[in-house]
Amino acid sequence: MTDSGSDADASVEATTDTRADQENILRVQIREGLSELNRPADGLALSGLSAGLDIGFGPLLMAIVLTVSESANTAPLVEELVLANAYAIGFVFVVLGRSELFTEHTTLAVLPVLDGQANLGQLARLWGIVYGANVVGGAVFAAIVVFVAPGLGVADASAFVEIAKSLTEHRWQIILAAGVLAGWLMGLLSWLVAAAQESVARLLFVWIIATAIGFAHLPHSIAGTVEVLAGVFVAPSLTMLDFARFLVPATVGNAIGGSIFVAVLKYGHVVRGSTVPDGTGTE
Repeated sequence: MTDSGSDADASVEATTDTRADQENILRVQIREGLSELNRPADGLALSGLSAGLDIGFGPLLMAIVLTVSESANTAPLVEELVLANAYAIGFVFVVLGRSELFTEHTTLAVLPVLDGQANLGQLARLWGIVYGANVVGGAVFAAIVVFVAPGLGVADASAFVEIAKSLTEHRWQIILAAGVLAGWLMGLLSWLVAAAQESVARLLFVWIIATAIGFAHLPHSIAGTVEVLAGVFVAPSLTMLDFARFLVPATVGNAIGGSIFVAVLKYGHVVRGSTVPDGTGTE
């Protein structure tokens, strides 16, 4: 009977520790979300512009890999794996560099609203500023790389076109649904980074999730801005209408994935399983 009692006590203690960990992650996320929601507009815009520029290094490296692999006759699976890892590099720069990325805020900034500590107007302000700055930064980076990379001989223009068409050739319903998955993964990334205690662990989480997005060819609205616009800038067969047909469903899907499948569900299950009245312990 003593052993059974000890096992039961250990089980209760483990459950309590798990709940405490979950509550702590939620507290961190809400605190960071509030900080971003209250940040001055010019700071948000500059950080968002930086994120849109920095994330473009992933698509640039993808174009370089495609160019090299075509001349080296690389095996398809190896090429896909290398491309996915190249894609992740831009996310490493942005997430670990703490720049403002729209798809992180589809979860991070929603949590304070769910907790009643911020309102929808504040959320709309943050999303609008960060998203607009991200897209501008991505467009600027795309314009730079399609001029520089072929000029240096490190990437062919055809590589940019191939990358762009891999995102624009699908029906909008497919882009929307796949965008939900990408936003879902980015929301999980935000949650896991908050849980990580060490920089190495954060790097690993970013790398794994961003590589998964790249390997599955899931549409990320901001990285995709660089990918598609680079193709538009070098190929008459791709137009700004193709870009819009990609960007709108990808953005909506990303927002749904991060807001509903991560923010709402994570907040709900932590609060319902919490011993703290408001579920966060922030009061």
